Amino acid sequence: MYVVMNELNVPAPARGQMKERFGKSAGNMKEVEGCLDFMFLEQEKEDAPLVVFTKWESKEAYQNWLHSDQFKNAHKEKRESKEKSPASGNELKEFEVVHHL
Repeated sequence: MYVVMNELNVPAPARGQMKERFGKSAGNMKEVEGCLDFMFLEQEKEDAPLVVFTKWESKEAYQNWLHSDQFKNAHKEKRESKEKSPASGNELKEFEVVHHL
């Protein structure tokens, strides 16, 4: 099992916009082969990063998604949109699951 966390730095005034964006795309992840779970996480602290948490059958499943048409199309729409991302930066963290319930 493989876990990926994308920590997004989003200014307080733009957090609602970012949550809405990911709310729209969350349902699409149900269709992604190998994706076991998708969560969009927010801490109570306004300056804490928002976190996109995904759980995968394997690292290979995650990498397959990164190279898939689904991924390219989803991110292409965002690139072509006139709407700039509210995130000022991000940090991607990837983990191989060692122990699990």
